[in-house]
Amino acid sequence: MSETISPISVNPGAAGQIPAAMAALPAEWTVHQTQFEPELANVYETQFTVGNGRFAARGSLEERHHGDIPGSFVAGVYDAHDSIVIDLVNLPDWLDTAVIAAGTQLTVDSCTVVSHQRALDLAHGVLWRSTVFEDRAGNQTRVDSVRTASMHDRDIALLRLEVTPLNHAGDVQLITGIDGDRTNMEALPVYPKGRVFTTEERNAKWARSRHLRTVATEETEGGELVLTTHTIGSDVDIAFAVSASLTPAASAESTVHAADSIRRTLTVSLAEGQTARLDKVVAVRTSRDVDAVAGEDLAARAAALAQDAAARGVDTLLAESADVWADLWEASDAEVHGDDQLSLAVRFGIYHLLITANPDDPTVNIGAKSLSGEGYRGHVFWDTEAVMLPFYLLTNPHTARALLGYRHHTLPGARRNSAANGTLGARYAWEAAATGDEECPILTADGKDRFWTRDEEVHVTADVPFAIHRYVEATQDVDYLFGEAAEVLFDTARFWVSFIQTDEDGSAHMRSVMGPDEFHSHVDDNAFTNFIVRWHLNYAASVFDQMSEQAPEQLAAVVETLGLDAGEPAQWRSTADRLVQGSANENGVIEQFAGYFERDDVPVTEWDENNMPRYPEGYHHFNCETTQLLKQPDVLQAVLMFPDAFSPEVKRANFDYYEPRTLHKSSLSPSVHATVGLNVGDHTRALQYFTRSALVDLADNQGNTHEGMHIASAAGTWSTLVNGFGGLQVENGELVLHRPWIPDEWEGLSYRINWRGLRLRVRATHAEVRLSVDGPAGEELDITVDGTPLRLATGTETVLELDAVE
Repeated sequence: MSETISPISVNPGAAGQIPAAMAALPAEWTVHQTQFEPELANVYETQFTVGNGRFAARGSLEERHHGDIPGSFVAGVYDAHDSIVIDLVNLPDWLDTAVIAAGTQLTVDSCTVVSHQRALDLAHGVLWRSTVFEDRAGNQTRVDSVRTASMHDRDIALLRLEVTPLNHAGDVQLITGIDGDRTNMEALPVYPKGRVFTTEERNAKWARSRHLRTVATEETEGGELVLTTHTIGSDVDIAFAVSASLTPAASAESTVHAADSIRRTLTVSLAEGQTARLDKVVAVRTSRDVDAVAGEDLAARAAALAQDAAARGVDTLLAESADVWADLWEASDAEVHGDDQLSLAVRFGIYHLLITANPDDPTVNIGAKSLSGEGYRGHVFWDTEAVMLPFYLLTNPHTARALLGYRHHTLPGARRNSAANGTLGARYAWEAAATGDEECPILTADGKDRFWTRDEEVHVTADVPFAIHRYVEATQDVDYLFGEAAEVLFDTARFWVSFIQTDEDGSAHMRSVMGPDEFHSHVDDNAFTNFIVRWHLNYAASVFDQMSEQAPEQLAAVVETLGLDAGEPAQWRSTADRLVQGSANENGVIEQFAGYFERDDVPVTEWDENNMPRYPEGYHHFNCETTQLLKQPDVLQAVLMFPDAFSPEVKRANFDYYEPRTLHKSSLSPSVHATVGLNVGDHTRALQYFTRSALVDLADNQGNTHEGMHIASAAGTWSTLVNGFGGLQVENGELVLHRPWIPDEWEGLSYRINWRGLRLRVRATHAEVRLSVDGPAGEELDITVDGTPLRLATGTETVLELDAVE
């Protein structure tokens, strides 16, 4: 396994060479599909998503099939026209392409699939495909394709599709365009327990929401096809433009305008073994884009972009995007040496993290399923701040800053949330979308059970300030701290003061809340929530003091904006001092919430095929309230986020107590247990949980990857490798490297980070650690290795024997 990025070209070469180019992809950078299996088709659609942070498309087959779940999403385009709560809109399908050969439309439903291979090239963000179809008459036709969303130009995507008659000749029709007849899944009817539907049926059982109204279809003078749509409730205009060219040239062509689509049919006569190549370049523009101009003609803008990109050519577009990908991997690659599966899984997660965050748009954030599916309706949770931010912060800090910008952008919504609940200041939504207003459903998708998260999981309002602190600590960006961040910190601190209740004895409490463990609602004084809120109030007060000394003019501006009283920071500190903290038993185990130790201690006695705990008999997500069973870490989440606040003995006592009671029914859970396990010396379980987290979507080990990526799990996997096994931490604003722990099964590990403009590469084996720094000549990077400060010059490599850093 090499630490260098794959140099293989993304250019498939001459027509008909896509299969050979795909076969040459390096295994350590490629996720393969080797046959078509209907029951796994939706899983591959999620895994094979291509994107660029601004928009993405699921890995559906271009020609579609029964039971597929296609999806095309643009970050920030939401609508709630006829849905229970707002959806990330499933936008027009720009991949829409059909092939008719020898009179048969080639699909997996109408033909025999002789062979089917696809490959996701992680190094370049390209999805490759080669399928041989056989019709009822025995005619075999190969369909090959390459697709990507350009990282170089986030408005552009492309599809190259090739058709080769293998044992016949004659006319072939290629029908391609934009399909605007798209809906979102809305609700799932309740069926008797045990009812099972076929792959083709199960998705059709959902009720549907329609968010789009087609405004116009047009064919420009330059030949571009344009579909303009409008979100019915949120008033966002979207324009898709397609430039399509065929080689050899079509003998006939026609364009069909339908109610919600526009398509062009191209007919070409092919000899046996001859290949026709369709190059399709797509441009996407919306009225909510950060660079949108009020009143601009979106259709004309999209058509011009598509025309310009097509003039550069697909090969050039692929190369331009590949250059950006090379820079991204240079900053963020990580590898497990000696375990090819885990190494690929880590890179797979990094790939999806890179295609779901837009560094150029501070008005959008990352949904729980990224841009790869409709799960959780595209809503934004605490996952970004608590789990994902460390990855971006240490690889692409500009992206981290944009993600935090979303929380300032949605402050008005957070203020509305607080006012709606009778409190002051800003209260962030448990599930947010475009505006920051609370978008969490009241009931589950089948209507059977009540969600209390929207009402009680208030800790997100402190998780955001925690992320702000992490960012400022790592980047020293005081301009941000004294501007947008201060407004967020102060207005959310004001919320806590009005939310927290004071008893007659002066003690302060948070009642009827829910911590990260969502099995328990309506609890009082959740330890995690109280801990992070206390920290938040003190941090906000300290930033106020810092600004008083260092930036009085900026402070005055924030005070005026918020109408802040000069005495409020003292009130924040007073409230923090009075807020009760979780009590511990004689063994140092912190009680998760008041009365938790009195709940039924139900043992876990069964584990699934992935060695993960099953629900005890008779229990499920909504009836664990009376037990000590946990959905995911709660106290251990505090241990992870505030490691310096707990002694090694307390960490170990809490890990040993809560680990056997945690069912890991959240994909966030295994990585927390892996990292904390490493911290307390439980290496065996750390490797088990790391593997579970790393493979959650690559192996679909939770059975719901078809809904979209568990994107926070991808970030948690990276953090466990880098911050856990790899030993890297940010402490008091400085880089610290503790002794890495390499499992016996591994040869070593390596990772790259971006630290204040310099790139640090770390490679650790059982015997040594190698540190190298890239950047401008003469620059130096400071890092403390096992208590010893080191200053590393760019262009040099430092080798440390592990015995020397024990």
